[in-house]
Amino acid sequence: MARLYPLFSSSKGNSTFIGNEKGGILIDAGVSFKRLSAALDVNNIPLTAIQGVFITHGHSDHISGLKMLTAKTGCSVYGQKKTLRQLVDSDKISPNAYIVEVSDKITVCGMEISCFNTPHDTIQSCGYKIHTPDDKYCAVCTDLGHITEEVDNALTGCKMILLESNYDENMLRTGNYPFHLKERILSSNGHLSNPDCAVQIGKLIKRGTTHFLLGHLSQDNNRPQIADKTTTDYLSEFTRGKDYLLGIAPVETKGGAVIF
Repeated sequence: MARLYPLFSSSKGNSTFIGNEKGGILIDAGVSFKRLSAALDVNNIPLTAIQGVFITHGHSDHISGLKMLTAKTGCSVYGQKKTLRQLVDSDKISPNAYIVEVSDKITVCGMEISCFNTPHDTIQSCGYKIHTPDDKYCAVCTDLGHITEEVDNALTGCKMILLESNYDENMLRTGNYPFHLKERILSSNGHLSNPDCAVQIGKLIKRGTTHFLLGHLSQDNNRPQIADKTTTDYLSEFTRGKDYLLGIAPVETKGGAVIF
């Protein structure tokens, strides 16, 4: 059975493991090697299980532990061409890592992984769609200012999706962030709001997706209970627990996976 482990998920650090104790992949490595190792250990996943790290983009909350992880394990790093070049040029990857551009489908641990572009304020940004050995699809999709047609198409057909629900607009607008940062987050290349996430989940439920994790919640401009309520209120035509399952990806794992 397919398993997704949300190890870290917030504006301060992100990493997701997909697989099991025998082998799998990481989506991003946005916390220190020490914290990442501890999170894997809590979930009974040895470091040797990591057969590849797939990077969504080059912001620090997605790559801060990458150099030490690749130095310690020598695992392969996968990503889009511009992102990989940026990481190499800025010395964010250990020289002993094997670097692979994701321009088409990549097979690791029997899983077929492909990327799709996401609109975010960086040189290049993407989400990942994974086809598991038991013929199921899941996706990790965060850091996007809006849902494009490409994103919508990529998410369609997945059984399990970790989707960004970054901010509550009222909290953001009335909060202490400087104006330029508020505008950046609110922009079409910023982050996905709670309501926009809820609208997309509603569309996906109608197409057959059943498992959802709200992810990349801002610790300053959101709260888990607000994101959850915004989503469930919008999905009032559906029955939670029957038509769909909904959880919140934790800031830091306490152990446990989503089985789908």
